Amino acid sequence: MAASVWLRGAASGLRYWSRRQWPAAANLEAVCSRSVASKTPVGFIGLGNMGNPMAKNLMKHGYPLVIYDVFPDACKEFHDAGEQVVSSPADVAEKADRIITMLPTSTNAIEAYSGANGILKKVKKGSLLIDSSTIDPAVSKELAKEVERMGAVFMDAPVSGGVGAARSGNLTFMVGGVEEEFAAAQELLGCMGANVVYCGAVGTGQAAKICNNMLLAITMIGTAETMNLGIRLGLDPKLLAKILNMSSGRCWSSDTYNPVPGVMDGVPSANNYQGGFGTTLMAKDLGLAQDSATSTKSPILLGSQAHQIYRMMCAKGYSKKDFSSVFQYLREEETF
Repeated sequence: MAASVWLRGAASGLRYWSRRQWPAAANLEAVCSRSVASKTPVGFIGLGNMGNPMAKNLMKHGYPLVIYDVFPDACKEFHDAGEQVVSSPADVAEKADRIITMLPTSTNAIEAYSGANGILKKVKKGSLLIDSSTIDPAVSKELAKEVERMGAVFMDAPVSGGVGAARSGNLTFMVGGVEEEFAAAQELLGCMGANVVYCGAVGTGQAAKICNNMLLAITMIGTAETMNLGIRLGLDPKLLAKILNMSSGRCWSSDTYNPVPGVMDGVPSANNYQGGFGTTLMAKDLGLAQDSATSTKSPILLGSQAHQIYRMMCAKGYSKKDFSSVFQYLREEETF
């Protein structure tokens, strides 16, 4: 495992790292660390819409990979590029002492770590295990305990930014775990993201991600409703989007990921809502937010409504489309 670099932040305990702002004291050690570490294979489990480009960015930074995905076809291009492809998460753990997992659900994460052929069957002492899935914070905490019993280190590091940011290496990572190990995780995560934020103990990364995605769902629905209303009032959608994006209604859903076909290029709405972040996954994340709100007795009126909308979308044929297809759903639903 790469040597840890202590980076102390503000009195609040929040520590933040950006590719654009390396802490001066960490520069030399991190660079030297990477030149050595790049010769050591890194395990990567989960090569979906997000995991695939994330793994490719590790390759671009010189890290040999040990790859596993439940769907063998997802590994083919990595195999063709000369990377090691193995037949189980346990085999990944046998060959690599730093592993990143990027999986759809809590159930998938539990299986990858604790299953019959899971990572913990062959994990090496001192290994660093980073889970970038978006899962229940309670599951992250339980996995951390199991990993610790095996003499290894677990950190949760979910991401924000979508497929575009995954491809360009501009993701934001929200990291929870042992503070002393943050620099070791940062070394790898910095190859895939522009921002790496330390949030606190295990589970706090997931908490930050759940809150972020709840707001994202709410703003996407709001953007879709607003664009639909404007179009029905006779406004050109590109003009309306331009006005929103220079006014107080501007948000990521309007200026970076607009849900209306024809308004922006390179987003799922320009490709029949294919690719991107699936409606099923958004409904799952909103369910996690709902569970967290119940356990903490927190009112989330709009979050709950968003959860219901995305669940209805899944039931009506939108489950495999990008979550921005809520615009299409609203246009087609006469009940609204």
